[in-house]
Amino acid sequence: MTDQLSSLRFKEAVENNPFNVLASWNSSTHFCKWHGVTCSLKHQRVTALNLQGYALRGLITPEIGNLTFLRYVNLQNNSFYGEIPHEIGRLFRLQELCLTNNTLKGRQIPTNLSSCSELKGLSLSGNKLVGKIPMELGFLAKLELLYIAMNNLLTSEIPASIGNLSSLSFLSLGVNNLEGNVPEELGHLINLTHISIADNKLSGINEALGLNPELGLDLKRADYFTLQN
Repeated sequence: MTDQLSSLRFKEAVENNPFNVLASWNSSTHFCKWHGVTCSLKHQRVTALNLQGYALRGLITPEIGNLTFLRYVNLQNNSFYGEIPHEIGRLFRLQELCLTNNTLKGRQIPTNLSSCSELKGLSLSGNKLVGKIPMELGFLAKLELLYIAMNNLLTSEIPASIGNLSSLSFLSLGVNNLEGNVPEELGHLINLTHISIADNKLSGINEALGLNPELGLDLKRADYFTLQN
């Protein structure tokens, strides 16, 4: 399926478009000129989709996975609902995925996001996600920003594999129902400067995060952190 057809399927699933920002999304206008769409000059393929803050309501359709040249997706501050389609895992060029402040839910965060090996920023905060944080996220070797805060029904332990994210500088997991011990592996995050894990049901925070110098994480380097429960 072409980029144009895949994008039109995305538009068809938008039920509410109060600012009419998708008016240009039609077959008489080249898709590279559609509002919120950026294309590569050479291949004329969609590389960025930026529709943040337009109060759009609808589903994120599986066809988004056909836009395989996508590097940047920003749909934050809308009212998208339903599950995050696992087809996003096909976007092997994707570097940033921002779905913050929608009403997305589902049984779990798709495990195959780990296939997006170029991903540097993953923002899923402020939704209604449930289930576990996938341990597979620990395979995202280039990830620098991970925001999964304020998903009040997200219940699980923090996976130890998060400690494998050696490039991670921002980690936000606060205001969930996370439980269990904070894994000592988080002490391996030597580039971490911002961390928020407050308002959960966690234990062992001090032991895991820095008050044990052998773990290698010195929170004095951090510009911002909230740890208390």
